[in-house]
Amino acid sequence: MTNKHGDFIWYELMTSDADAAQNFYGPLIGWNFSKIGQADMDYREISINGNGVGGILTLTPEMLAGGAVPCWTGYINVDDVDASAKSIKDAGGTIHMEPWDIPDVGRVAFAADDQGVPFYIMSPTPPADNPDATSNAFAATESMVGHCAWNELATTDPKAAKDFYSQQFGWKENGDMDMGPMGKYEFLKVGDDRGFMLGALMPKPDEMPMSAWTYYFRVPDIDKAVVAINANGGTVTWEPTEIPGGDFSLSGIDPQGANFALVGPRK
Repeated sequence: MTNKHGDFIWYELMTSDADAAQNFYGPLIGWNFSKIGQADMDYREISINGNGVGGILTLTPEMLAGGAVPCWTGYINVDDVDASAKSIKDAGGTIHMEPWDIPDVGRVAFAADDQGVPFYIMSPTPPADNPDATSNAFAATESMVGHCAWNELATTDPKAAKDFYSQQFGWKENGDMDMGPMGKYEFLKVGDDRGFMLGALMPKPDEMPMSAWTYYFRVPDIDKAVVAINANGGTVTWEPTEIPGGDFSLSGIDPQGANFALVGPRK
Protein backbone atom coordinates (compact mmCIF):
# COMPACT_ATOMS: atom_id res chain seq x y z
CA MET A 1 0.00 0.00 0.00
CA THR A 2 1.08 3.58 -0.60
CA ASN A 3 0.34 4.89 2.90
CA LYS A 4 3.43 5.87 4.86
CA HIS A 5 4.66 5.08 8.36
CA GLY A 6 2.65 7.24 10.76
CA ASP A 7 -0.52 7.61 8.66
CA PHE A 8 -3.94 6.95 10.16
CA ILE A 9 -5.47 4.25 7.96
CA TRP A 10 -8.56 2.89 9.79
CA TYR A 11 -10.97 3.72 12.59
CA GLU A 12 -12.79 1.25 14.81
CA LEU A 13 -15.83 1.52 17.03
CA MET A 14 -15.82 -0.94 19.90
CA THR A 15 -19.41 -1.22 21.06
CA SER A 16 -21.75 -3.34 23.10
CA ASP A 17 -24.46 -3.34 20.40
CA ALA A 18 -23.39 -3.31 16.75
CA ASP A 19 -26.95 -3.29 15.38
CA ALA A 20 -27.83 -0.23 17.45
CA ALA A 21 -24.57 1.45 16.40
CA GLN A 22 -25.44 0.92 12.73
CA ASN A 23 -28.90 2.37 13.28
CA PHE A 24 -27.35 5.44 14.91
CA TYR A 25 -24.34 6.18 12.69
CA GLY A 26 -25.88 5.18 9.36
CA PRO A 27 -28.43 8.02 9.18
CA LEU A 28 -26.08 10.41 10.98
CA ILE A 29 -23.04 10.13 8.70
CA GLY A 30 -24.28 8.18 5.68
CA TRP A 31 -22.23 5.05 6.31
CA ASN A 32 -22.90 1.58 4.91
CA PHE A 33 -22.07 -1.62 6.80
CA SER A 34 -21.15 -5.18 5.90
CA LYS A 35 -20.12 -8.14 8.04
CA ILE A 36 -16.58 -9.40 7.55
CA GLY A 37 -14.11 -11.56 9.46
CA GLN A 38 -14.37 -14.88 11.22
CA ALA A 39 -17.67 -16.60 11.93
CA ASP A 40 -17.05 -16.46 15.69
CA MET A 41 -16.49 -12.68 15.75
CA ASP A 42 -18.97 -9.93 14.93
CA TYR A 43 -16.93 -7.43 12.91
CA ARG A 44 -18.52 -5.06 10.41
CA GLU A 45 -16.87 -2.84 7.84
CA ILE A 46 -17.88 0.82 7.65
CA SER A 47 -17.82 2.28 4.15
CA ILE A 48 -19.12 5.20 2.13
CA ASN A 49 -19.21 5.48 -1.66
CA GLY A 50 -17.28 2.21 -1.87
CA ASN A 51 -14.43 3.45 0.33
CA GLY A 52 -13.59 1.62 3.55
CA VAL A 53 -13.42 3.97 6.53
CA GLY A 54 -13.35 1.65 9.53
CA GLY A 55 -15.06 -1.13 11.38
CA ILE A 56 -17.40 -2.01 14.22
CA LEU A 57 -16.17 -4.56 16.75
CA THR A 58 -18.79 -6.04 19.06
CA LEU A 59 -17.45 -6.24 22.60
CA THR A 60 -17.95 -9.73 23.99
CA PRO A 61 -19.21 -10.37 27.54
CA GLU A 62 -15.65 -11.34 28.44
CA MET A 63 -14.29 -8.04 27.11
CA LEU A 64 -16.93 -6.08 28.99
CA ALA A 65 -16.23 -8.02 32.19
CA GLY A 66 -12.54 -7.22 31.75
CA GLY A 67 -13.24 -3.49 31.74
CA ALA A 68 -13.67 -2.71 28.04
CA VAL A 69 -16.05 0.15 27.32
CA PRO A 70 -17.55 1.46 24.06
CA CYS A 71 -15.08 3.80 22.37
CA TRP A 72 -13.48 4.81 19.08
CA THR A 73 -9.87 3.88 18.30
CA GLY A 74 -7.56 4.59 15.38
CA TYR A 75 -5.12 2.45 13.42
CA ILE A 76 -1.70 3.93 12.62
CA ASN A 77 0.26 2.50 9.70
CA VAL A 78 3.78 1.28 10.54
CA ASP A 79 6.51 -0.30 8.46
CA ASP A 80 7.15 -3.11 10.96
CA VAL A 81 4.61 -3.95 13.65
CA ASP A 82 6.99 -5.99 15.78
CA ALA A 83 9.72 -3.34 15.73
CA SER A 84 7.17 -0.61 16.50
CA ALA A 85 5.70 -2.62 19.38
CA LYS A 86 9.15 -2.95 20.93
CA SER A 87 9.84 0.75 20.42
CA ILE A 88 6.54 1.71 22.05
CA LYS A 89 7.34 -0.43 25.11
CA ASP A 90 10.87 0.99 25.31
CA ALA A 91 9.41 4.52 25.27
CA GLY A 92 7.11 3.84 28.22
CA GLY A 93 4.02 2.82 26.28
CA THR A 94 2.09 -0.42 26.61
CA ILE A 95 1.26 -3.27 24.27
CA HIS A 96 -2.14 -4.56 25.36
CA MET A 97 -2.29 -7.16 22.57
CA GLU A 98 0.98 -8.44 21.16
CA PRO A 99 1.39 -8.47 17.36
CA TRP A 100 -0.82 -10.95 15.53
CA ASP A 101 -1.69 -11.69 11.92
CA ILE A 102 -5.13 -11.25 10.38
CA PRO A 103 -5.22 -13.38 7.20
CA ASP A 104 -5.34 -11.27 4.02
CA VAL A 105 -5.58 -8.10 6.13
CA GLY A 106 -2.24 -7.51 7.82
CA ARG A 107 -0.26 -7.63 11.04
CA VAL A 108 -1.65 -5.69 14.00
CA ALA A 109 -0.96 -4.84 17.64
CA PHE A 110 -3.08 -2.98 20.20
CA ALA A 111 -1.02 -0.39 22.04
CA ALA A 112 -1.20 2.64 24.31
CA ASP A 113 1.04 5.68 24.64
CA ASP A 114 2.92 6.62 27.80
CA GLN A 115 -0.21 8.37 29.16
CA GLY A 116 -2.34 5.26 28.61
CA VAL A 117 -4.19 6.40 25.46
CA PRO A 118 -4.99 3.37 23.27
CA PHE A 119 -4.47 2.97 19.52
CA TYR A 120 -3.64 0.21 17.05
CA ILE A 121 -0.51 -0.13 14.95
CA MET A 122 -0.82 -2.01 11.67
CA SER A 123 1.15 -3.12 8.65
CA PRO A 124 -1.63 -3.87 6.15
CA THR A 125 -1.57 -6.48 3.43
CA PRO A 126 -2.59 -4.80 0.16
CA PRO A 127 -5.26 -6.47 -1.99
CA ALA A 128 -3.74 -8.95 -4.43
CA ASP A 129 -5.35 -7.16 -7.35
CA ASN A 130 -4.35 -3.68 -6.14
CA PRO A 131 -0.89 -3.65 -4.52
CA ASP A 132 -0.76 0.16 -4.68
CA ALA A 133 -4.02 0.65 -2.79
CA THR A 134 -4.25 3.69 -0.52
CA SER A 135 -6.40 4.09 2.56
CA ASN A 136 -8.25 7.40 2.59
CA ALA A 137 -10.13 6.65 5.82
CA PHE A 138 -8.42 9.83 7.01
CA ALA A 139 -9.08 12.35 4.24
CA ALA A 140 -5.85 14.26 4.77
CA THR A 141 -5.87 16.53 1.75
CA GLU A 142 -9.52 17.02 0.76
CA SER A 143 -12.99 17.19 2.29
CA MET A 144 -14.72 13.80 2.05
CA VAL A 145 -18.09 13.25 3.71
CA GLY A 146 -18.08 10.16 5.90
CA HIS A 147 -14.30 10.13 6.29
CA CYS A 148 -12.24 11.27 9.24
CA ALA A 149 -11.25 14.92 8.85
CA TRP A 150 -9.20 15.52 12.02
CA ASN A 151 -7.40 13.53 14.74
CA GLU A 152 -7.24 15.22 18.15
CA LEU A 153 -5.41 14.08 21.27
CA ALA A 154 -6.32 15.49 24.69
CA THR A 155 -3.58 14.48 27.10
CA THR A 156 -2.39 15.09 30.63
CA ASP A 157 1.15 15.75 29.37
CA PRO A 158 1.30 17.43 25.93
CA LYS A 159 5.10 17.68 25.90
CA ALA A 160 5.54 13.98 26.67
CA ALA A 161 2.92 13.14 24.03
CA LYS A 162 4.73 15.21 21.39
CA ASP A 163 7.99 13.46 22.21
CA PHE A 164 6.37 10.02 22.16
CA TYR A 165 4.50 10.35 18.87
CA SER A 166 7.36 12.14 17.17
CA GLN A 167 9.71 9.33 18.12
CA GLN A 168 7.31 6.56 17.12
CA PHE A 169 5.71 7.99 13.96
CA GLY A 170 7.69 11.05 12.88
CA TRP A 171 4.93 13.56 13.60
CA LYS A 172 5.97 17.20 13.99
CA GLU A 173 4.47 20.28 15.61
CA ASN A 174 3.22 22.83 13.07
CA GLY A 175 2.22 25.92 15.03
CA ASP A 176 -0.32 26.40 17.78
CA MET A 177 -3.38 28.35 18.88
CA ASP A 178 -3.69 29.92 22.32
CA MET A 179 -6.86 28.75 24.10
CA GLY A 180 -6.32 30.92 27.19
CA PRO A 181 -6.78 29.03 30.47
CA MET A 182 -7.15 25.77 28.52
CA GLY A 183 -3.57 26.02 27.23
CA LYS A 184 -2.23 25.62 23.71
CA TYR A 185 -3.86 23.78 20.84
CA GLU A 186 -0.81 22.44 19.00
CA PHE A 187 -1.14 21.39 15.36
CA LEU A 188 0.53 18.24 14.09
CA LYS A 189 1.74 17.31 10.62
CA VAL A 190 3.40 14.25 9.22
CA GLY A 191 7.14 14.62 9.24
CA ASP A 192 7.96 14.10 5.58
CA ASP A 193 7.81 16.17 2.42
CA ARG A 194 4.03 15.60 2.07
CA GLY A 195 3.54 18.01 4.97
CA PHE A 196 -0.24 17.62 5.38
CA MET A 197 -1.96 18.37 8.66
CA LEU A 198 -2.70 15.31 10.75
CA GLY A 199 -4.59 16.92 13.63
CA ALA A 200 -3.67 18.44 16.96
CA LEU A 201 -2.98 17.83 20.61
CA MET A 202 -4.11 19.80 23.64
CA PRO A 203 -4.12 19.60 27.45
CA LYS A 204 -6.85 17.32 28.76
CA PRO A 205 -9.79 19.39 30.03
CA ASP A 206 -10.71 18.75 33.66
CA GLU A 207 -14.14 17.44 32.66
CA MET A 208 -12.59 14.64 30.58
CA PRO A 209 -12.18 11.52 32.74
CA MET A 210 -8.95 10.45 31.01
CA SER A 211 -6.60 11.27 28.16
CA ALA A 212 -8.03 10.18 24.81
CA TRP A 213 -7.96 10.48 21.05
CA THR A 214 -11.03 12.02 19.40
CA TYR A 215 -11.71 11.48 15.70
CA TYR A 216 -13.82 14.02 13.79
CA PHE A 217 -15.92 12.53 10.97
CA ARG A 218 -17.24 14.83 8.23
CA VAL A 219 -20.96 15.32 7.69
CA PRO A 220 -22.64 17.38 4.93
CA ASP A 221 -24.71 19.53 7.32
CA ILE A 222 -23.82 20.03 10.99
CA ASP A 223 -27.31 21.19 12.03
CA LYS A 224 -29.00 18.17 10.43
CA ALA A 225 -26.48 16.05 12.33
CA VAL A 226 -27.66 17.58 15.63
CA VAL A 227 -31.27 16.68 14.73
CA ALA A 228 -30.23 13.09 13.91
CA ILE A 229 -28.24 12.71 17.13
CA ASN A 230 -31.15 13.86 19.28
CA ALA A 231 -33.69 11.80 17.34
CA ASN A 232 -31.76 8.54 17.60
CA GLY A 233 -30.76 8.34 21.25
CA GLY A 234 -27.45 10.20 21.22
CA THR A 235 -26.40 13.22 23.27
CA VAL A 236 -24.69 16.38 22.03
CA THR A 237 -22.08 17.31 24.63
CA TRP A 238 -20.53 20.25 22.75
CA GLU A 239 -22.83 22.27 20.52
CA PRO A 240 -21.71 23.17 16.99
CA THR A 241 -18.87 25.68 17.21
CA GLU A 242 -17.25 27.48 14.31
CA ILE A 243 -13.65 26.53 13.65
CA PRO A 244 -10.96 28.10 11.43
CA GLY A 245 -11.94 27.67 7.80
CA GLY A 246 -15.67 28.19 8.35
CA ASP A 247 -16.78 24.67 9.27
CA PHE A 248 -18.44 23.77 12.56
CA SER A 249 -17.52 20.96 14.95
CA LEU A 250 -19.44 19.20 17.70
CA SER A 251 -18.90 16.34 20.10
CA GLY A 252 -21.36 13.83 21.45
CA ILE A 253 -22.01 10.46 23.03
CA ASP A 254 -23.70 7.65 21.11
CA PRO A 255 -26.46 5.50 22.65
CA GLN A 256 -23.95 2.88 23.84
CA GLY A 257 -21.72 5.47 25.55
CA ALA A 258 -18.92 5.99 23.01
CA ASN A 259 -17.68 9.55 22.55
CA PHE A 260 -17.58 10.80 18.97
CA ALA A 261 -17.07 14.07 17.10
CA LEU A 262 -18.28 15.54 13.82
CA VAL A 263 -17.26 18.41 11.55
CA GLY A 264 -19.16 19.98 8.67
CA PRO A 265 -20.69 23.14 7.23
CA ARG A 266 -23.75 25.01 8.42
CA LYS A 267 -26.23 25.40 5.55
